[in-house]
Amino acid sequence: MAINLDKVGVEFTIPPFDYGPQTVELYHLGIGATELQFTYEKELKVIPSFAVVPAFMVLVESVGLVGINPMMVVHGEQRIKILQRPIPWTGKTITTGKVVQIYDKGKGALIVVEGVTHDEGGNQLFRNIYRLFARGEGGFGGERGPGPKNEPPNRRPDHMVELSTWPHQHLIYRLSGDINPLHVDPEFAKLVGYNRPILHGLCTFGFVCRAIMQACCDNDPTRILDYEARFSREVYPGEAIITEIWEETDQRVVIQAKTGDGRVVITNAAATLSR
Repeated sequence: MAINLDKVGVEFTIPPFDYGPQTVELYHLGIGATELQFTYEKELKVIPSFAVVPAFMVLVESVGLVGINPMMVVHGEQRIKILQRPIPWTGKTITTGKVVQIYDKGKGALIVVEGVTHDEGGNQLFRNIYRLFARGEGGFGGERGPGPKNEPPNRRPDHMVELSTWPHQHLIYRLSGDINPLHVDPEFAKLVGYNRPILHGLCTFGFVCRAIMQACCDNDPTRILDYEARFSREVYPGEAIITEIWEETDQRVVIQAKTGDGRVVITNAAATLSR
């Protein structure tokens, strides 16, 4: 199946997303957050990585739009930009997606997709930027695209946060919308090269977001303005995720995360914070 390069610049809209406190609380449990401020509607606060949930279908729709086999696609990177703080814990959102660019990586193609989410009044809430790697779709003579960035400095991290995932973490996270069988079906996981179901990359993304909040933001979710990460390796449910954070300036941190056995699972990561 040949990738359709003519879809660069094409915009599309996904179905509206209605959500309330239970949607938010379920997502928070899916990323291991059990504090009352994230699980009780009395004074509910929204962790910024929740931004991936209302816009998730942008990722799904973009794969079909450019005409590639979903089995050959890897979600390589994710970025969120928070445009309204605090994020409302209830509402109806409308998200418009756009294929921004397709880069030629030789053995595959890197597809950059953006989704902008608004509330019913037209106010922008947040923006998602997805980087999807399509294996076997390169070699078409396009631009290679930018190289790695957000490299950690050659010194000890300023902060280190270890958060444990539950053995059933994947079963909770999938209830927020990502029902890919890779994360629940043992036979499917073996078919694509894993000995058992792996944790969702966006679940790991949420765990690292929590670590940033705890280390740098006094656990205040409104202080994360921009957060990006590359999914470098798989995480298995039940493993610990150790997030290392370097303070580059008083408002920007560089991040790396690894599992307890030393596998580096998040790279090319950074966040912009308010002070």
